Amino acid sequence: MVGWLLASFAVACIGTTYAQPSPEVQARISAAILATQASNATHIDYTAFVNPFIGTDYTNYGDVCPGASVPFGMVKFTTDFTGYAPAGYIADPTQKARGMSPLHDSGTGSSLGSYGNFEIMPLLCPDGFDTCTTTLSARERYRKNDTDDAYPGYFSLTLDNDIKMEATSTRRAGLERFTFPWGSKPYFVLDLANDLPASFAGGTLDIDPENGRVTIGAHFGSSFGPDFYHYQAFACYDLLNGGTQKLSEYGIWTGDNYGLDAKGLGQTHLNLSQNIIGGTPYESGALFSYEGNPEQVILRVGVSFVSADQACANAEEEIGTSSFEEIQLASKALWQEKLSKIEIDIVNTPPNVTEMLYSSLYRASLTPNNATLETQGAFANTTSFYFDSLYCSWDTFRTFYPLMTLHSPVEFAQIVDNYIDGWRKLGWMPECRANNLPGWTQGGSSGDNIVAQFAVNYHNEAQALGIDLDELYAALVTDGEVNPPEWNTLGRQVNVYKQFSYVPFAVLDTGSTGRQTREGSRTLEYAFEDFGIRQVAQVLGKTDDVEYYTNRSYWYRNVWDATVDSDGYEGFMQKRFSNGTFYYTDPVNCSPKDTRSVQECSLQGDNTDGFYESSSWEYSWYAPHDTGYLIELMGGNTTFTKRLDHFFGDGYYQAGNEPSFQTPIGYHYANQPWRSVDRVRDVVINNFNTDIAGLPGNDDQAAMATLLSFHLLGLYPVPSTTHYLIVSPFTPKYTIHNSYLNTSTTVTVTNYSAASVAYPIPDGVPAYVKSVTINGVPTKSRCYIDFYDTFRVGGEIEIVVTEDKTYDCGGPVPESLSTGGFASAR
Repeated sequence: MVGWLLASFAVACIGTTYAQPSPEVQARISAAILATQASNATHIDYTAFVNPFIGTDYTNYGDVCPGASVPFGMVKFTTDFTGYAPAGYIADPTQKARGMSPLHDSGTGSSLGSYGNFEIMPLLCPDGFDTCTTTLSARERYRKNDTDDAYPGYFSLTLDNDIKMEATSTRRAGLERFTFPWGSKPYFVLDLANDLPASFAGGTLDIDPENGRVTIGAHFGSSFGPDFYHYQAFACYDLLNGGTQKLSEYGIWTGDNYGLDAKGLGQTHLNLSQNIIGGTPYESGALFSYEGNPEQVILRVGVSFVSADQACANAEEEIGTSSFEEIQLASKALWQEKLSKIEIDIVNTPPNVTEMLYSSLYRASLTPNNATLETQGAFANTTSFYFDSLYCSWDTFRTFYPLMTLHSPVEFAQIVDNYIDGWRKLGWMPECRANNLPGWTQGGSSGDNIVAQFAVNYHNEAQALGIDLDELYAALVTDGEVNPPEWNTLGRQVNVYKQFSYVPFAVLDTGSTGRQTREGSRTLEYAFEDFGIRQVAQVLGKTDDVEYYTNRSYWYRNVWDATVDSDGYEGFMQKRFSNGTFYYTDPVNCSPKDTRSVQECSLQGDNTDGFYESSSWEYSWYAPHDTGYLIELMGGNTTFTKRLDHFFGDGYYQAGNEPSFQTPIGYHYANQPWRSVDRVRDVVINNFNTDIAGLPGNDDQAAMATLLSFHLLGLYPVPSTTHYLIVSPFTPKYTIHNSYLNTSTTVTVTNYSAASVAYPIPDGVPAYVKSVTINGVPTKSRCYIDFYDTFRVGGEIEIVVTEDKTYDCGGPVPESLSTGGFASAR
């Protein structure tokens, strides 16, 4: 597919297709790749290949934040927009800018939006202070077409009044730079109350005109959790740029959409409670201007979740007197270190593959947000690491953490420490932490599979990395055995699960509260979470627990109804009453083929289909630890592969939905890995690209980014294990560096052809695995490898590809628990 291969270069020529971002973004990336290919340089700037605007569209809604951030930064500075814009920014040129703010999440599916606190908007007020447009609706402005720009550590856009807004950042602070039309007087409105989800619950603002500082703090609500939870956030705006700027006017304002537009010139304090009568927040904030009509104004911004004083201290510590360019270069260096952990053969890799991979790796280190030392509530003054935006574990355990396993055990251990600390402080590990608050549970306690992933791969280093495996296991067992009184936000409904060996529909539960929906998918997820516990029990030598949780991990079978037929295929997952009878729901329901006029498929109380954001057609493939037995349930290899072909060919597959992630490589388990090669090419070519709509759905805290990364690298992980399935790389060579283990592993694809990056793969083009060797020794199977034999110890992996499509695994198929797989810990 030459057209797909050249798509990224074509976008640079078209430029006006979407109006945003600037066509210079793609032109710059394309030029950097071409220059690297031409020079064959050994020192490569990997940040130059990143396109932060992939997934910022208004068609597939990738919900990506392109704002200025450092790896895992607590702050992500970007401009917020009207309309549907959960990450603050959206490329849609029909939406208006609200202001620039420092706090955002990236890639979440919250329709309300997340954060967006303390927006600041530059203004032109030619008739003076009292005429400035301060309220949200009054100050909104369009931006100029083709002006949005971003790269790692930098963001900018230009408003339609020719004011340019730029930002760069550190972990908890940043610099905002505004360029005004020559001769105009710069005004700024700083908003206390308007966050993205309109959740303001009271706050204060103080102006210190002598020191040129505005401190601000407020309480806000969750973007994906109970509305009675609130978090606090604080900011510190330094206005004088080290004494090079001088305030002219300053004061406060309040307003609404019904005529209130009050300004207090010279006043310096606001103390507003929540407007309990309801409606939109009571709008208020600061308004100030500068003497001498400076063309450029720089603001230093610190943020904290502890106090305004700490927000100021963060800015002083992390930025100090550094210039905008110095902070930008420091941020770029951090991104270069992170991105260079995976180095590919740029010269011989198709340019758009290079751009997609490094843009994906960038987003894979954009979240979760490292808020260590910025804790509140139950976590105040914790000595553990603390990360916000675990949004959600159900999204990320499949691919995000298995990719981190390969190259970043230090950061992985910090996040695992954070999960364990959640158990210490709240009684259960977090499932979906949003805005420093417990968020809605989707599948159960998916954090179990995240900490299990760490334990099985790094148990030898756990203590040195700050992780007590006994404590980790205690947290797992609590998730698996202790029923919370309320399980909408933490833990599982394990009491009835253990009583019936599945999660029953319409069950009498006298001991706990939660939304009793998703019984089919929760059973499947609970079973895989039990497998994660089993894996750690095995590492720790707890043989009785291994047997117990092995048996529990088979309970996914208890929601398999062999009598259900759909499209001529028999047997589907179904929810089930406590008396053992099944509750029939059409397997098509909640799939892309669902024709019902009303579809409730998420957390709604009237979701009666038994599955979360998915259909039975999709979830019936879900037993990652025991796919071999699923094949038997479905009638053997032949029926399984025909059914899988039908799943894709008839439109049930959802590229943007996590339960579909593993399905393209399902053919491996039926000993037909060549079909997985074809299917992964299909998935990538038809669902991913380098424009703003380059993701098939929201990025889900880089779940989508890491899925694509694995596809491009020719691998796919089995979570909570040490196994990675071999598919067919889109690049001829890459090296993964693990600086903690001091290892580097190079994967070389012999006979690679760029023509194989197509769907269908042209006849006669090598793309199918003929053999795999590790340091010259043939592997026992060409379908999977083990972390302990490869990336953990370093060395050379050679994958020889051929045009022969008839190959099998040449040895064992990937392991399944019921057929003797995962028999011992590594």
